[in-house]
Amino acid sequence: MLTSCDISSLVVDRLCDRAKDRKTAVACFYFDFAAQKEQSWAGMLGSLPKQVVSGMGEVPGEIAQAYEDHKKVIDGRGLQLADIVRMLQTTVSEKPTFICIDALDECIARYRIKLLDSLNQILRRSPGTRLFITGRPHIRAEVGNRLSRRVATLRITPPRDDIISYLRSRLDEDTTPDAMDSGLKSDILRKIPDDISEM
Repeated sequence: MLTSCDISSLVVDRLCDRAKDRKTAVACFYFDFAAQKEQSWAGMLGSLPKQVVSGMGEVPGEIAQAYEDHKKVIDGRGLQLADIVRMLQTTVSEKPTFICIDALDECIARYRIKLLDSLNQILRRSPGTRLFITGRPHIRAEVGNRLSRRVATLRITPPRDDIISYLRSRLDEDTTPDAMDSGLKSDILRKIPDDISEM
């Protein structure tokens, strides 16, 4: 059974394959619930220009200058949001760019707002940029509102039979079969598919 991370990886791989021939850029970020505190909106946005620039022949002068300017500041203060957004706009204006963000729902809510607002600024000023975002349905309205309703949604739900087959195969691999009776096994096979279909 594919996870959202698997789907994102397939999309990123496909875009990267196409980028080689078509002079496009691809940047991606995978959110992880277990690392929420370490994954800030600034860190996520800051990683994107680096990825886009790494595929260019040379670093645009504006970006090189911004990094040099920030090195001179006491303790090398990190780039501010406005700087990061400006750098992203510079890099994505050079060529069509795809930004892929996986598991946006696992980003802390207050960071998610700043992130989506920043991406909206980039989309407005860089019409060649496209976003691919995965997340659970509860953030759909927030994404639509923050990105000025320029959103197409595709719901991906595994068939119930696939979920049950996957669960059965995992239960068959259980190394402590005595820990589960037939009642618990049937509860798992009934309850989990229902819960997953709501995600």
